[in-house]
Amino acid sequence: MPELPEVETVRKGLLPAMESALISNAAVNRPDLRWPFPERMAERLTGKRINALRRRSKYILADLDSGETLLIHLGMSGRMTVSGHTIGEFHHPHPTPAKHDHVVFDMDNGARVTFNDARRFGAMDLMATEGQADHWLLKGIGPEPFGNDFNESYLVERLAGRKSPIKTALLDQKIVAGLGNIYVCEVLYRAGIAPARLAGSLTQREVAGLVPLIREVLADAIEAGGSSLRDYRQADGELGYFQHTFKVYDREGESCLTDGCQSKIERFAQSGRSTFHCPQCQR
Repeated sequence: MPELPEVETVRKGLLPAMESALISNAAVNRPDLRWPFPERMAERLTGKRINALRRRSKYILADLDSGETLLIHLGMSGRMTVSGHTIGEFHHPHPTPAKHDHVVFDMDNGARVTFNDARRFGAMDLMATEGQADHWLLKGIGPEPFGNDFNESYLVERLAGRKSPIKTALLDQKIVAGLGNIYVCEVLYRAGIAPARLAGSLTQREVAGLVPLIREVLADAIEAGGSSLRDYRQADGELGYFQHTFKVYDREGESCLTDGCQSKIERFAQSGRSTFHCPQCQR
């Protein structure tokens, strides 16, 4: 699944085409993705202006002038691409419609935004903007890692006494929003903390040190355009590049990149996911 950096990269790519623009026509080409689309979705979107394009955890949120907010989740293979609009130095003409172009937004500025999802694990929904915090997909999500509410004192309090592994705790969206498997592996490597250590066994200093490292890893990934694993693409169709700087993720059997370390990166299954770590550098 795309993690926070991938979703944020897509949101930033969509901003010039969608924010403050009016949806001249919305085409919904099937009744559902992972779940059914809301009733009269195309009608409720057509003619509406997007006042703001935001991100909450791994969701893109488009606030409309109708008082509703469109929620978009990319799922495993969902892509949102922009055509007919100048992005930086490049102009992307409208492509021929593809088989899995499930939702298409024609904007009044000439841009076309296409949601393509071959596996249909993505999702879209409409909700009242004022009540969005109570939406079933958003309710209970923890603070954003770049926000003021996510700080050393908060994380120390939330992890105190927890008997789950630290990696599992950081993947809990109720503790911090948007973190996924890739970036938690990278954060714990930079922190020198073994992913299987119980969260409650970390010292306050170790927990506090995770906060700036989480922000650092996510900021580096956003700057690199995310990690292009399997189906992920940016809004202009280009690949992300953070995967070229992975220190542990997907590097099983390769040498640790820490100076002086002679160990190899190891992988083991943890909560049904692959965990990558250096057994010497991470304690």
